[in-house]
Amino acid sequence: MAVDLGSFTKAAEVLGYTQSGLTHMMNSLEREIGFPLLDRGRYGVRLTQEGERIAPAIREFLQANANLDHAIAQVSTFRNETIRVAAFASMAMHWLPAIIQQFRAECPNVDVDIRMADNVEAPYELLNPGKMDIICASRQEMGTYDWIHLWDDTMYAVVPKDYDLGGRERFPLSEFEDKEFIMPSQGFDKDIMRVLNREGVRPDIRPTAVDDATVIGMVEHGLGISMMTELTLRGRAEHVKVVPVVPFASRELGLAVRSIPDAPQSLRKFIACVQRMVPEL
Repeated sequence: MAVDLGSFTKAAEVLGYTQSGLTHMMNSLEREIGFPLLDRGRYGVRLTQEGERIAPAIREFLQANANLDHAIAQVSTFRNETIRVAAFASMAMHWLPAIIQQFRAECPNVDVDIRMADNVEAPYELLNPGKMDIICASRQEMGTYDWIHLWDDTMYAVVPKDYDLGGRERFPLSEFEDKEFIMPSQGFDKDIMRVLNREGVRPDIRPTAVDDATVIGMVEHGLGISMMTELTLRGRAEHVKVVPVVPFASRELGLAVRSIPDAPQSLRKFIACVQRMVPEL
């Protein structure tokens, strides 16, 4: 640096040292190797004959050291990368374990940190300020984000085993009118209410603060009827009747990110993995 700039003063300014400090370090180096490297004359700083002989090796060493530091920084950053995901419980339960297993096989140095959502709006409230990198949720009009459609999650009427359907294979949404309706825990009712309001149906809603399994148990024991989605009901409908509603109704499930073009490569790989695997799940 001193040779390139022509003086210790300029080199010290660039490197952030005092001139005396840089001179002291150079003197110590020359004592250690046993011969002078620099000729300090009135025309500036120049390499001695010995310094010219070893200068290429020094520059090669410094470049190799810089390359090593850069490689270490890249590996450290990559190994510590984490994708933060907020998800509905149903999506986390039935989709994410297999997806994360496959993603880890493809990107072993990227961690996936999952946070369960306690209501429909929670994932968006975490995504919009950047507290989550991506969310797995039903589509809501909350904030600005890029949406990736994954699945139309069909809605079903959930009724007791002895409920008389009169031989029907479909449950008219109008039949919910004035019926005792057990609503899933507050915060997960938005998708259901959107369907009921669209049809102008007003059941006798019994709000609860219990999980989906308890709602199904309440229906089983004749405490009311409900409406839930296929993914929510999967593996839980043994003791109740589950009937598709008519007109057809569903909630749109997908992924939301703040900006796909600005997403890091690892996040785009995660999205591709989810898109590829969801149809199989």
